Parts: sequence; structure tokens; C-alpha cells
Amino acid sequence: MHYATDLLVEEHQVIERMLEVLNAAAQKLEDGKAVDPDFFMKAGDFIRNFADKCHHAKEENILFKLMTKRGVPTEGGPIGQMLAEHGVGRNYASMLVDAAEELRNGNAAAKGRIIEAARGYAELLSNHIYKENNILYPMGNSVLTADDQAYLKSEFHRVEEEETGHGVHEKYLALVEEMEKQIHED
Repeated sequence: MHYATDLLVEEHQVIERMLEVLNAAAQKLEDGKAVDPDFFMKAGDFIRNFADKCHHAKEENILFKLMTKRGVPTEGGPIGQMLAEHGVGRNYASMLVDAAEELRNGNAAAKGRIIEAARGYAELLSNHIYKENNILYPMGNSVLTADDQAYLKSEFHRVEEEETGHGVHEKYLALVEEMEKQIHED
């Protein structure tokens, strides 16, 4: 059976590629090499509009709510933990974008905050994705019916068409590919 969560796992693979790019860019900065602040602004755009607005919205507004209806507890359980981690990720994204703005405006001291935010986000999301792929999604799939799966697929499609805009996957996959090339050029 194809689960709706398979679509989320595919999105995780794109997000993991961005995490590698972020870690590589943070390492370059730490090594004293120049990285254009716009590089981190693009990463912030990816985090906010693909990882959060597209991906996390599907989890928070659709999957987690349906899992809760089917008896998976939110408070004190894995759903509550994932929601908390989404919040921490949003904080790292804001820190990253704010520090990249400061660097763009000539504040070299912002490099340390960029490194901290990039590494913090990458580590958080790497562990977060592991937990969702290996614990939470299988738990959800065990309690969701075939009708639930069809509903989730339909709702995930609706989010992409109505809330994030048609072609969001293609746009952000292209961005990741561009950033991968850019970070490995030097």
C-alpha cells in the first residue's frame, strides 16, 4: 500500500539535501571563506516556504490532526514533540535570515550567528526527520484507514495547489540543486 506519508518522506529527502548545503556553507564561513549572505537568504526562503509552509503545514494541519482523531495523543507523545521541534526550527530560520541580513549590511559579527543557526537547524531537522520517518509515520499508518490515506493524499495535493502554489516542489528542488552546485564550486 502506498501511504500518504510516502509523499512526506520524499519531501524529507529534499529537505535533507538542503541540510547538507547549510552545513557545508556554515563550514566555509567557519573556515574564514566568503559565503554570499544571499546564499543564506535563499536557504531561509526554502526553510520558510518549502520545509515549513508546504511540508510542516501538511503535518500540523492535516496528518497530526487526523492521527489525534484516531487515538494518537498529542500532548506528551511524539506529535507534541514534533510540534515543539517545528517551533524550534522556525526560530532557527528567523535567526538565520536576520543574521544574513546583518551580514549583508556589513556586520561581520553576524557570521557566528549564521553558523549557529545553520548548524542548529540542520542538526534539529536531521534528528526530527529520522523520528518522523521511523517512529511517527509508521505509528500513524498503523492507525489510519485506507479512506484516511486517500483523504490525506487529496488534502496534501490541495495544500500544494491552493496554499503554497502550483509547482512548489519543482521550484524548491531547483533551488536546492542550484545551491548544491554553488556551494561545491569553490
